[in-house]
Amino acid sequence: MKSSLFVTRPLPEPVLEAARAAYKVTVRESNAPMTPADCAEALRGHDAILPTLRDQFTAEAFAGEGLRCRLLANFGVGYNHIDVEAARAAGVAVTNTPGAVTDATADIALTLILMTARRAGEGERMLRAGRWEGWHPTQLLGRHVTGSRLGVIGMGRIGKAIAKRCHFGFDMEVVFYNRSEVRDPGMPAHQLGSIEEVMGVSDVVVVAVPATPQTHHLIDAGAFAAMKPTGLFINIARGDIVDEAALIAALQSGRIAGAGLDVYEFEPDVPEALRAMENVTLLPHLGTAALNVRTEMGLMAVENLLAHARGEELPNRVG
Repeated sequence: MKSSLFVTRPLPEPVLEAARAAYKVTVRESNAPMTPADCAEALRGHDAILPTLRDQFTAEAFAGEGLRCRLLANFGVGYNHIDVEAARAAGVAVTNTPGAVTDATADIALTLILMTARRAGEGERMLRAGRWEGWHPTQLLGRHVTGSRLGVIGMGRIGKAIAKRCHFGFDMEVVFYNRSEVRDPGMPAHQLGSIEEVMGVSDVVVVAVPATPQTHHLIDAGAFAAMKPTGLFINIARGDIVDEAALIAALQSGRIAGAGLDVYEFEPDVPEALRAMENVTLLPHLGTAALNVRTEMGLMAVENLLAHARGEELPNRVG
């Protein structure tokens, strides 16, 4: 008899078909995040769960008796919506999908850099609103990215992929901050000693660290105070890594020149203050939004599920 797998959101059909090789699959049809109560019910009703962003597998969800689930095979590289310590204490393993998201997320970082520097969002809004009066020499003058300096906060897989694109594609000098030493970043790059030092010398700053309790509000008012007034700030990691109120204050005061965001501290809520500013590019968490990428992510999650079903070591265990 096949074990029971609960999939918390609709996924591409190839992913579900692969999972059916070893599991009786139940797919929740809603795209709304699961509450702690929903998660608690699923943990008690299924042998394995394939959750994703914003499904609230909190300590509350793992509390009490009768947990049947033994694996959360997360769809996505970020897993800050799962209390990994509570899962471990309850005997539930946690995996994620690293690698599959790297290039797609790096591409979105470049999209935000170029859109923000060249005022592309502002220009499109002008055109769509019928306010464009034709080309003239001083219209929408933005920033030239080529040859500028990139600062990367977090030089893991995604940080390196962003830096590679910027250095080899746009001849950008790369500096970075990483908690541990990075011996081979894959391109000419200089590791600096602090976040503030990186932000202080960079023309464009990109955040690419994972969301953990240690990185909550890692980028705060002090970090923004270190930036150049001409600096652009880009976040493609997780929203709560950035103190959103401090970011808004830095933008409103002219402390920094602009921002490009794909993630938000309290998403899907995006503050009106951000939506009102023309120098801010806002995307609706598009980092991995490509069919082939989402399919690859799902199949990686399924590989963890199949390994679990066979009693083998989990390929991408995080807890």
